[in-house]
Amino acid sequence: MLKIVFLRNNIWLLCFILFNCQNKENEKESELPYYNTPDFTPIFVSNRNEVNQKITHSITSFSFKNQHGKTITEKDIKGKIHVANFIFTSCGTICPTMTRHMKKVQKEFMNDKNVVMLSYSVTPWIDSIVRLKRYAEDNDITANNWHLLTGSQSEIYTLARKSYFAEEDLGFTKDSTEFLHTEHMILVDRNKHIRGIYNGTLALETEQLIKDMKILLKE
Repeated sequence: MLKIVFLRNNIWLLCFILFNCQNKENEKESELPYYNTPDFTPIFVSNRNEVNQKITHSITSFSFKNQHGKTITEKDIKGKIHVANFIFTSCGTICPTMTRHMKKVQKEFMNDKNVVMLSYSVTPWIDSIVRLKRYAEDNDITANNWHLLTGSQSEIYTLARKSYFAEEDLGFTKDSTEFLHTEHMILVDRNKHIRGIYNGTLALETEQLIKDMKILLKE
């Protein structure tokens, strides 16, 4: 009888230890930093109740047309995670590589209704809806949740620099007359808080982005 009780107690103890270890591992996996400033100083918040107190920055409202002529606004990213990058269709340097890497994100999440991909044109005066649609066709951009966006240059540039911190500190103080060109992909959570920045020209960073997106989807 004593042996049975001892064995049972040990089993409960083992289960308790495994449960706690699993919880700690899950906590570690969900601890992506937040970013409030364009210098991308990471802020780690262990208690989610403190997020509203410590994290003051979020992506502001916007309204642009996608490659199908549909108006896309902040309502389309509400309650979803999204990735943003900034390209132009006539770019012959980093943009083809960035688009190729963004297609890896498309492949992984194209059927996920909780994920949105936004590629803002930095030459919207050239990249019309028709041109963006052709670019999408030429690059096999087929996911319904990947939007190539065009609209007001001033609004796109302001959103990129002030909301997404797309050029980090160097771009934050620039105005909309200075050309915007960045290799960054920015990861944003369901509450429109910035949670990651990645070099879109590097395959390894794109792989890390995909891993971090999976973490955010569990939050």
